[in-house]
Amino acid sequence: MTSKNMGKKMKLFLSMMMLMMATTVSAQDFSFDEVTYTPEATTFRLFAPKNAKAKVEYQTGNKTRCVKMKYGKDGIWTLVVKGNLNHAYYNFIAGKEKSVGVFAKAVGVNGTRGFVLDMKETNPEGWENDHRPVTKSPADLVIYEMHHRDFSIDPSSGIKHKGKFLALTDRKAIAHLKKLGINAVHILPSYDFGSIDEEHLADNKYNWGYDPVNYNVPEGSYSTDPYNPVCRIMEFKQMVQALHQAGIRVILDVVYNHTYDIDHSNFQKTYPDYYYRKTKDGTYSNGSGCGNETASNQPLMRRFMIESVKYWINEYHIDGFRFDLMGIHDIETMNAIRKAVDKIDPSIFIYGEGWSAGECAYPYEKLAMKAHIPQMPRIAAFSDDIRDALRGPFSDDTKGAFLAGLPGEEESLKAGIAGMIQHPQVDYSKVNYSKEPWALEPTQMISYVSCHDDMCLVDRLKASVKGLTDQTTNLPNDQLICLDLLAQTAVFTSQGVPFMLCGEEMLRDKKGVHNSFESPDSINHLDWNNLEKYPQVFNYYKNLIAMRKHHPAFRLGKAELVREHLEFMPVQDCLVAFRLKDHAGGDEWKDIIVILNSSREPRIVDVPEDQYTIVACDGVINEQGLGTIAGCHVTVDPQSALIIHN
Repeated sequence: MTSKNMGKKMKLFLSMMMLMMATTVSAQDFSFDEVTYTPEATTFRLFAPKNAKAKVEYQTGNKTRCVKMKYGKDGIWTLVVKGNLNHAYYNFIAGKEKSVGVFAKAVGVNGTRGFVLDMKETNPEGWENDHRPVTKSPADLVIYEMHHRDFSIDPSSGIKHKGKFLALTDRKAIAHLKKLGINAVHILPSYDFGSIDEEHLADNKYNWGYDPVNYNVPEGSYSTDPYNPVCRIMEFKQMVQALHQAGIRVILDVVYNHTYDIDHSNFQKTYPDYYYRKTKDGTYSNGSGCGNETASNQPLMRRFMIESVKYWINEYHIDGFRFDLMGIHDIETMNAIRKAVDKIDPSIFIYGEGWSAGECAYPYEKLAMKAHIPQMPRIAAFSDDIRDALRGPFSDDTKGAFLAGLPGEEESLKAGIAGMIQHPQVDYSKVNYSKEPWALEPTQMISYVSCHDDMCLVDRLKASVKGLTDQTTNLPNDQLICLDLLAQTAVFTSQGVPFMLCGEEMLRDKKGVHNSFESPDSINHLDWNNLEKYPQVFNYYKNLIAMRKHHPAFRLGKAELVREHLEFMPVQDCLVAFRLKDHAGGDEWKDIIVILNSSREPRIVDVPEDQYTIVACDGVINEQGLGTIAGCHVTVDPQSALIIHN
């Protein structure tokens, strides 16, 4: 055996010994409250190895002190500093590594120093009266995914505090969201992340924020003063408060599956290798595709995730969580989070990506993958099934599907419309990705056609369908708009929880960029002038959302009701039609028929003989009626949706 191999073996042995030492900590009781402040004293606690010789370095005024912590029988290092340390900066030192710990609640610029803080100082006026908007079922949600800079940064937005949390307190911003009709804003990562230098914001560097540093502190670049630890917290709360007052829930995108890197992460600096998974050969597992994956199955990593979620709910009044690469986490942890959240408020919605970006160093059958959603009651996953049935595969931007007028995706679209549940008229052997139902209830499926992580809908349509722009101006033509509206009609009339990307209502594009995570504002911004250029798009989205909200037939919420009331009509190539029958969900409309025709030709569809009111036709929606039609046949125009009721 070479000395190099002996060194690897020794490192692996020492790593395993440290993990064994960690078992002295009771994960069930450990709250991760690393800094507990009172005016009389501040208590510092840290989970670190016994040989870490942990210390706390803290600064009050111009004086800096470094004090040893005491290692307890419970495996936790503790230090109590008497006196009022409010507004003191601090760092933990474990071994030679300096960090803010893993559960900092307030930090200085760029998150390198922790900040002792009485959190009551951060509460905006009236915060004690802030209440979560009521939703009876996740089926009632209409989710709007937003990046803070995208939404407001362009001069055309007319919104104050561009690119900041406070942009979502602006009257114009709130008015737009309310007029559109969405009732939940999914904000992309808003915790303290590493790719933006908060000391050089004038550089205008852009990132989505999937590079966590401090999981429990708002990101400084979205505040008006990243140097002020109080500012980012208060402004985040003001944003939540303004949205709540408008009846809009706030969903936080959480990225517990990996850190910005390993060597510089607070996890690694406090307890090396405890929080990360390794492969059998001792290398770090990379299920995230970002160089590392966290070990949710480790008792204190699991506890960290539970306590972090609870903290965002209790301190910031967050209403839901979207788990990035949820398939990296284990099923037991996700269920434990759901259980802990239910004790606070069962209406808080939890969903995530039911996949990983690579192979994980943990048994597949124990991971929170889409296929395992039946083992995670009341947790939802994105449906790439309906997404790719509509627009084409993630792996090839130029390949179309249903919207491109290509046959073969009809059964996949049907499965998505039903909410990926068991339905007697869905043949899962013909579904694109899932050969069996993966949702017990339709509310476990997120229905969508585009999100931040991929081409936006307009760009995907341009890439996969020829002839969708004016040859002279290169602007979207009527055909592109028709397909855009058809796509969202499928999403918003499905029985899953509808989800849309910010700006789709104004026909946004990203200049064809597939992965715009660090593209400049010129690629990612919303052009608010499009609201005037394409008013029919916004009006259709607004009326489509309103129709869903007004008619419970589109959001039955229970698999039994879907199987009872949702009836598919015979498919044709590039055409899917269904009927929501017998006053589904107590709807005032007796039977609702939805026909989605992506063919370039008009189609005749047989319907039960009756007299019907047309409420959606040729890119226009009017619940009061666009006209009537009688008989047992209807004609659906090319590349459009027809919705009628009796």
